[in-house]
Amino acid sequence: MAIPIALLSGGRLRAVRGIIEVYGGLVTFFLRHVVPLRGGATAMTLGHIVLGVSGEALDRARSHELVHVRQCERWGPLFIPAYLLAGAWALLRGRDPYRDNPFEREAFAKA
Repeated sequence: MAIPIALLSGGRLRAVRGIIEVYGGLVTFFLRHVVPLRGGATAMTLGHIVLGVSGEALDRARSHELVHVRQCERWGPLFIPAYLLAGAWALLRGRDPYRDNPFEREAFAKA
């Protein structure tokens, strides 16, 4: 669904290292204004599709996002629920739901 919407709204698509990167158009709006992070997100992984605000942003975030692609491969359909639960658990303990999420910590450590 993200790909047609992105392309129809002026976005772009490219294949890099076995993943599809989609950026620009409404993808940029979504990442900046809908993703619930202060200031929005630069990129976001959904399986083997990585959304980004721009091609340059994806170039900078690629190694981090590739870790998330591998996490998606390991966890399968449980990845998104597990990621959200890990963030909620961090928040319940008074921690940052993004920076203290084990999935993000792994991506930052390996990137």
